[in-house]
Amino acid sequence: MKIGDKYEVNDVVSEKNTAASLGSGALEVFGTPFLAAMMENAAFKLMQNDLPEGKSSVGIKLDISHVSPSPVGIHVRAVAEVTNISENGRIADFKVTGYDDAGLIGEGTHQRAVITVDRFMDKCRGKLTK
Repeated sequence: MKIGDKYEVNDVVSEKNTAASLGSGALEVFGTPFLAAMMENAAFKLMQNDLPEGKSSVGIKLDISHVSPSPVGIHVRAVAEVTNISENGRIADFKVTGYDDAGLIGEGTHQRAVITVDRFMDKCRGKLTK
């Protein structure tokens, strides 16, 4: 993975990914949490392509604006573009954008950290014993 690399994910707005279905709003339009998830998914998939077995990445920061509504039935896509990679290669920054067939629907930034899956999950499960 290098600066400038991009990855895109696609979907169609349905009743399942509206603001009303999740409760983040009352309208039958593409919900902001679903836009955020698509943006994170694009960055995750881009980053995962270069990670060895036993490693993954987790989102650590997301700052987006949802600037235009998308109705049920329209095609939506999210694009993640690498804008920075830390010197040690463990943190990656992304420009994230969302579109529907009519144009831009959202934009922002996202940051992901490389983790060792077993160690991360052990730490997570450790919370159950406290």
